[in-house]
Amino acid sequence: MKMYCYQCEETTRGDACVTSGTCGKTPEVAALEDLVIHAVKGLASYAKVAADAGVRDSVVDEFVFEAIFTTITNVNFDPESLRVYLLRTRAMREHVKEICESEAVSIGEIYELESRDGPHLWEPAEDLDGLIRQGEETSIGLRIERVGEDVTSLQELLMYGIKGTAAYAHHAAHLGQTDLFVALFLYEALDYLAQEGDDSDRLVELALECGKVNLRVMELLDTANTTAYGHPEPTEVRVEPRAGKAILVSGHDLRDLEELLVQTEGMGINVYTHSEMLPAHGYPGLKSYPHLAGNYGGAWHDQRDEFERFPGPILMTSNCIQRPRESYRHRIFTAGPVAWPGVQHIESHEFSPVIKKALEMVGFREDGGDRKILVGFGHDAVLGVADKVIDAVKSGALRHFFLVGGCDGQKNSRSYYTDFVRELPDDTAILTLGCAKYRFNDQDLGDIGGIPRLLDMGQCNDAYSAIRVASALAEAFETDVNGLPLTLNISWFEQKAACILLTLLYLGVKNIRLGPTLPAFVSPGVLDVLVEKFGVGGISSPSEDLAEMLGV
Repeated sequence: MKMYCYQCEETTRGDACVTSGTCGKTPEVAALEDLVIHAVKGLASYAKVAADAGVRDSVVDEFVFEAIFTTITNVNFDPESLRVYLLRTRAMREHVKEICESEAVSIGEIYELESRDGPHLWEPAEDLDGLIRQGEETSIGLRIERVGEDVTSLQELLMYGIKGTAAYAHHAAHLGQTDLFVALFLYEALDYLAQEGDDSDRLVELALECGKVNLRVMELLDTANTTAYGHPEPTEVRVEPRAGKAILVSGHDLRDLEELLVQTEGMGINVYTHSEMLPAHGYPGLKSYPHLAGNYGGAWHDQRDEFERFPGPILMTSNCIQRPRESYRHRIFTAGPVAWPGVQHIESHEFSPVIKKALEMVGFREDGGDRKILVGFGHDAVLGVADKVIDAVKSGALRHFFLVGGCDGQKNSRSYYTDFVRELPDDTAILTLGCAKYRFNDQDLGDIGGIPRLLDMGQCNDAYSAIRVASALAEAFETDVNGLPLTLNISWFEQKAACILLTLLYLGVKNIRLGPTLPAFVSPGVLDVLVEKFGVGGISSPSEDLAEMLGV
């Protein structure tokens, strides 16, 4: 078995990718990413010893966030980049060991750690082939053989929650927002996983704790974004091009977008968002740049066709890269944790190569049409009209809310979400976030009492806004979230969806629908627990699901 990867929704046959990844991941890359997680667990074991003694280093914390982030689906496909992460992880581990010794951390705790087996003893092989062989020895498939399917499923549910939480923590830290509580939990959970902890109750406890920590991380990220750029406000976004030279920016990193906007001021270059970057247009501090020209294209999985047609360079800032076609390989750039072999990587926000490429190219020769979509319904904007929403519910004009959000993907079955929204009655409202919105955000759904029926709250990392709104409505109606006329119908794809699911479960939200298929990493035994305790379920057809959700 060359690889065993089941962390995304599009695994081969809905089971696992074992020869090559549906995403384009090679067995070599899969092995290296497994080894990165193995090595980070070892680093975390030492960091936990240090943290327990009150000793820590924020540089280590932020490196751990980034190193974990780089193993998320569709982020890093470059073996050389992963080799560097492995060497840096080992160096960070030795750094933490030195801190422990210099700060007189309990010798007994260090001795206890070093006397046991585990990834804290890992030493990197001398070359890339050797690292790949080491990675193959850490395969999830081999762990299933050792500890069983259900235990591995719980371990990976926790690990994928950690991956999503680390990604959000990386973005928040990038804008200066951190919390010691987050790193301490990650070190505790990763150390437990490093020991292949197999107590099911403890794994469930840690998974729900991960949901709690992720809620804090999403709050940090919300604070980071709104402090830097202001609260999102309802904004019409142009989705047709303007004549002129152009740069396209994708991913989640708002700071990268801001730095690019600053560096291109007055140069006659229009900057467009793509896919995950769409919510940037709602932030006053970003939309104030007149050359933030609009959004180009749709969800991440359509990028290969859209990037080929785009007449300028493309910058991938954090995730969701696909194998670049040769037609645009020379004009796509990566930044942060994203990497692809042979694609130029931008360091330290120095975007001159991207700008140079934009100036060399013709750009759009003429203006497109005047189509626009509406974004910017963060919690501040929605709660600002909460009185109207509450009155609409009490009067019967607004019967039910549906949160239809999450990730998008390539499977035809995801047309379910287009059909589901199309069939929703006119007296219902739709909250949406994540790329799932691209399945229906071009529909004219009208309004209820002047409030748009479709409220685009941002991306998956803006789920905090939806939680804030639901909590405020629950308080207004003197109930809990489960007592609201609200149904969560969530489309998932990768690990950021997993950590949000854990947050919702931690908050006690029940009867969540997941689609288009249930996660392959959730074994039948673990699924039974999720169904029994939380009412988590799948989807069937839009009409059948809608009838059940509305009780008709």
